[in-house]
Amino acid sequence: MKESPISDPKPESDDRRLQEAQREPDAWDRPILCLVVDRTFSNLPLEVAVAEAVDAGVDWIQLRERELLGQEWLEWANKITESARQIRPEIEIIVNRRLDVALALQASGVHLGFDSVSPPIARHVLGNQGRIGVSIHSSDEARQRGHDGADYFHLAPVFDPLSKKPERPALGLKPLQDACATGIPILAQGGITEENTGEVIGAGASGIAVTGNILASETPGKVTSRLRQALDSA
Repeated sequence: MKESPISDPKPESDDRRLQEAQREPDAWDRPILCLVVDRTFSNLPLEVAVAEAVDAGVDWIQLRERELLGQEWLEWANKITESARQIRPEIEIIVNRRLDVALALQASGVHLGFDSVSPPIARHVLGNQGRIGVSIHSSDEARQRGHDGADYFHLAPVFDPLSKKPERPALGLKPLQDACATGIPILAQGGITEENTGEVIGAGASGIAVTGNILASETPGKVTSRLRQALDSA
């Protein structure tokens, strides 16, 4: 489906673009807890669930949306972003696929999928301050794409996802370990829970990306706190 362009993005000359990021792109001072926000998975009002998660220790929010287009996309993303920044101004906002939305929000970066622009193009648009992430699905892909210019990879699914039916077989820990050996920070995604967080960090992951475990919970703040504790302990 062809997407409508976002209207009225903030001008690129705005020096404040992307300055919400408090870490440099290559600085990973603790395991990252990334909440991938998807409207279809929340049992509570989405703004409530995200606010609880932010307050409880999420480091990054990745905004993922494939149904809204144009101005509706921007308005939805801005609503989530502003709510999160009111709670923790340093929260990092990563926009899935949409460079134009990332620029309009002064986001911390963009996460690229198979149908997105290449990392070099994204880097040209974002400049040196924005993070660039890429989704991968095998350790071979991590090696093949290691020189594309991405700052980090999401490797999925490490375990069977909690938020949707599996589209691919779960990889397990050995491919995660092999992918982490490339030296590029890896966020493990797919079926990550409090119980297996220590295993994925032990395999070399720089953090985890979670959707269903947090958003599908009736107590997203408590789930986030337990994941944060598991990450810090690992």
